[in-house]
Amino acid sequence: MQNTRGFFGIGMEEVSKSFNAGNVIRTAHAFGASFFFTINSEVNMRELKVSDTSSSWEHMPHYEFESVDAMQLPKKCGLVGIELTDRSIELPSFRHPLQAAYVLGPEMGHLSPEMQEKCDHIVQIPMSFCVNVGIAGAIVMYDRMISLGKWAERPVKPGAPLKIPPRMNYGGNRRKIRTKE
Repeated sequence: MQNTRGFFGIGMEEVSKSFNAGNVIRTAHAFGASFFFTINSEVNMRELKVSDTSSSWEHMPHYEFESVDAMQLPKKCGLVGIELTDRSIELPSFRHPLQAAYVLGPEMGHLSPEMQEKCDHIVQIPMSFCVNVGIAGAIVMYDRMISLGKWAERPVKPGAPLKIPPRMNYGGNRRKIRTKE
């Protein structure tokens, strides 16, 4: 369900658990990611298909980079690290780039200094403590969707808005819908 303009990809640096990588790639597919990537991965990519029940491999490209220096992203694609650092921007205050690649660190560590240096932005999820890498990826992708999507403003009172804006159709099929009279 792609309801935003632009594109995004998501990746993991030094991921070591197949289940976590599969979880992130499946969630990325559900949120409409354009690609998935790994840097210096320790997982057997065939094993992660067990947790990737949506067969994401058949629907979006996956890139494996041996190092941060070997990583290549599309032109004009901003790199956004997800990490707790002194220079991190809290996610609710962050404006997502239209063309972005998000990168998560390893399960039991941090984004490498080389990766942090390469990032255009570093964001953090305001929480009391760190969560699973798959959960962190899902939160960031959800935040991207609600902040760049064409959604109605939140109502003042509990419940749904009275008027839901029409979905935008950027260059898609514009056929008219016939109704019975």
